[in-house]
Amino acid sequence: MSTVSASDPVISLPAPSARAARSAPRKNWVERLDEFISRLSTRNTFWSRVCSFIWLPYAFFSGIKMRLMGTHDAHVAVLPFTRFNRNWYNAMAGAALLGNSEIAGGMYVFGIVGAEYTVVCKHLEYKFMRPCLGPALYHIEPRGEIKPLVEKGGEFNVTLDLDICQQALKTGDTEKRVGKCAVTFHVTPKEFHKTRAARRATK
Repeated sequence: MSTVSASDPVISLPAPSARAARSAPRKNWVERLDEFISRLSTRNTFWSRVCSFIWLPYAFFSGIKMRLMGTHDAHVAVLPFTRFNRNWYNAMAGAALLGNSEIAGGMYVFGIVGAEYTVVCKHLEYKFMRPCLGPALYHIEPRGEIKPLVEKGGEFNVTLDLDICQQALKTGDTEKRVGKCAVTFHVTPKEFHKTRAARRATK
C-alpha cells in the first residue's frame, strides 16, 4: 500500500541537537501505541485487514483492498462482489459503492502521508451511472501532488477523483464505468491535535 519506491528521492534532515532531544515532550504509552498501530496498518495487506477488523469493521467485511496495477502510480481499490455488498436484485448495493469510495480514498491518502497524520473526509460527491454486476474497481487520481504538501508541513486538504468501474467478467471484456466520485480529505499532523488539546487544557 505504501507509495514509496526505490527511485524516490531521499530527503536528509539534520540530526536533532542534544538540547532539542531533551526538550522534546515524551510520548505517553497511548501515543506510542497509536503510532505503532498506525505504522502496522500500512505495513502490508494482512495487518491492514487485522486493524480494519477492530477499528473499521465495515471495510473488513466489505473486503475492499488496495492494489497497484500496471505502473507504480496506478492505485486501484478492489471491492469484491460478495453477499455482504449485494442488494436484493443481485447488483452491487449503492450504499456499498458510495461508502467504500470514502474508504478507498482514505486508504490511498493514508498510505502516502503515513502514521503521523489523521485523515478525515470533508466532502464527497458520487454520481451513479449504471448497475454494477461484478467486482468494483476504484481508479484513484489525486488533483495535484500530495508529497510536497506533506514535506511543507501543517494541515492541508487533498481532493481525489475516483472512477468506479465494474471489473471485466470475461476474457476480452472491458471495464464498464458504473460511477464517478470526487472526495476531499483534511489531513492534520497528530502533533497539531496534541497542541490544541494542551491549549484547551490551560484555558
